[in-house]
Amino acid sequence: MRKPGMSVRLKLTLSYAGFLMVAGALMLAVVYFFLLRYVPWVVVTSTPGMMIPGRTDLIEAFAPKIAWMMLFLLIFGLFGGWILAGRMLAPLTRITHATRKAASGSLSHRIELEGRADEFRELADSFDAMLARIEAQVAEQQRFAANASHELRTPLAITQTLLDVARNDPDHDTRELIERLHYVNGRAIDLTEALLLLSRADRRSFTREPVDLSLVAEEAGETLLPLAEKRGVTIETAGQVAVTIGSHPLLLQLTTNLLHNAIVHNLPRNGTVRVHTAAFAGFVVLTVDNTGERLSPQLVATLTEPFQRGSQRIHRDHAGVGLGLAIVKSITRAHDGALSLVPLPSGGLRVTVQLMAAPPAVG
Repeated sequence: MRKPGMSVRLKLTLSYAGFLMVAGALMLAVVYFFLLRYVPWVVVTSTPGMMIPGRTDLIEAFAPKIAWMMLFLLIFGLFGGWILAGRMLAPLTRITHATRKAASGSLSHRIELEGRADEFRELADSFDAMLARIEAQVAEQQRFAANASHELRTPLAITQTLLDVARNDPDHDTRELIERLHYVNGRAIDLTEALLLLSRADRRSFTREPVDLSLVAEEAGETLLPLAEKRGVTIETAGQVAVTIGSHPLLLQLTTNLLHNAIVHNLPRNGTVRVHTAAFAGFVVLTVDNTGERLSPQLVATLTEPFQRGSQRIHRDHAGVGLGLAIVKSITRAHDGALSLVPLPSGGLRVTVQLMAAPPAVG
């Protein structure tokens, strides 16, 4: 805890008054050194009875007036400085009030400072934008926590039901029970690992290194080739070297999630997934297109939300846990990139990830 001190308004008031006093003193010094210095201290005249004032006489005549003038400057400086400081600090008072409301949990309050653009207006607008982002993130975290609790509770409830049935019916087929428990437990593990990966990406706790997205795309394509062949989906990979700076495991996970979604949510047969990488001035792009049914822009806008699934596009054997694109969004954001999802007119989805390009190698 800091000790209480003078307010900023009082400090500014004293500064204004002090500056005015110094300016007055300098003005008097100029008058003295550039005018009175040419007046002798005592003037002696040859004419009897004629008195010409000297420097001493002038100082004695003007000294009281100078004192009154300095006193007036002090009072005027304090009074005027107090008013000016109050008007200047009025926006800061509103910003402080908004900060205290935000600290108490009221994130919906905004400063909305009016007037022309200046430093205080810029600060107020930046603070309003920060509050809007925090409010959106808090709301997103609350929805995420509620959805995660629901998703984690589902496999536990199913497991509890299966165990209750087995306990009440000792003659129940244990092989079927074990298979169903194995499937439910696997889903719970996948969900937990996805949540941990999402948390890791949000914390940005990873080592950055040069990563070629074209090689990452080839690696992800080879990993998911058996799944694509099983579903009759063709993977087409093309493009150029696209080197960025980031985490190779996270970017591989990002690409794998995109390819997995593109394969699973595709045509029942003879589907296609196209992966393309490109490098431009200052940034690189990874694009994944797939064939499939037509998607509405309203549905596409919700696909990156955690646990949001297009119910008509789910296949039971690889339904996922509803975090695939949410993880892609989080990894992209952790790499200071941009993610866009666009439904294709002929059906399917185009996902584009734009990241900063790696600086050119020196030497």
